[in-house]
Amino acid sequence: MLKLEARLQASAVWGYASPLLALAVTVVLGSLLFSALGKDPVSSLRVFFWEPIRSPYALGELTVKATPLLLIALGLAVCFRSNIWNIGAEGQYVLGAIAGGGIALLADRTTSTLIVIPIIGAGILGGMFWAAITAWLRERFHANEILVSLMLVYVAVQVLGYLVAGPWKDPQGYNFPQTRTFELVTRIPRLVQGSRISIGVFFAIAAVIGTWLFLFRTRAGFAQQVGGLAPAAARYAGFSSRRTLWVALMVSGGLAGLAGALEVAGPIGQLTPYVPAGYGFAAIIVAFVGRLHPAGMVFSSVLMSMFYIGGELAQSRLGLPKSLTGVFQGLLLFSLLACDTLVNYRLKWGK
Repeated sequence: MLKLEARLQASAVWGYASPLLALAVTVVLGSLLFSALGKDPVSSLRVFFWEPIRSPYALGELTVKATPLLLIALGLAVCFRSNIWNIGAEGQYVLGAIAGGGIALLADRTTSTLIVIPIIGAGILGGMFWAAITAWLRERFHANEILVSLMLVYVAVQVLGYLVAGPWKDPQGYNFPQTRTFELVTRIPRLVQGSRISIGVFFAIAAVIGTWLFLFRTRAGFAQQVGGLAPAAARYAGFSSRRTLWVALMVSGGLAGLAGALEVAGPIGQLTPYVPAGYGFAAIIVAFVGRLHPAGMVFSSVLMSMFYIGGELAQSRLGLPKSLTGVFQGLLLFSLLACDTLVNYRLKWGK
């Protein structure tokens, strides 16, 4: 019979091969799902994996989706490597959108385009503020950061709903719960005419480089990872657990808030109840598929954005529910968890 045998040490090969195998398993399971739904598997998979890259415009939309996912995932990677389980990046993303959108609503046609800088800054500070609540409760009362950060997501969504249906509601919006459309001067500058790609992609690239330098080329990043891998050794070395907590959550919250500000002042252009798009939760999968490494998360964020766009196309072209996006995300995550078994165990035939 086939059995699992523990390895003497973790396999470096399977550490990199596991996400690729998980993707292959996801494709196979997705094909079976499409067949069960009465759809041609080849045509359906083409919608998910070919349509999002078949034209320059499609690649632009792929980049627009991948940018917030990558920014949030980078912050989460710092948290997870520090053994800080921030599950509430979605709430920090929403607060960043609220803070950035609040600054954008102050602008009029005479405002300078330099207001983009305060919008971005407000988004970062908004996300950091929301993450600071989790950090303070964890430090002061030893509250579980998983539960606190997750519950704060729903608080952030309620705050957004109150603002767009109350004080910030557009009086000329036909009673829809949304703010007025932001002035053009507040919009994040676009890179290509006719495409929605903005300078946000440069923020994402800078964040990838900065995160890599911080984690692998600085003493502070080394202290973060030691605190996550071996708390006792970190204390013996004199590394502050309090500093580890605050740095991890501030970096994560700031990047999530930045993603929120870039979204509302970029592709969305106003605050609506639909700002929470699930990026904060999907970025958790992006972080782990990318092996918590900045370079790996670049590729995993592109893959996850393909699922988002593929889900929208499957809804319009194949008549399938939009929730299919979440199904593919779940299939990828569970496939990765299963394939990661091969990192520490090998398959062996035995009696």
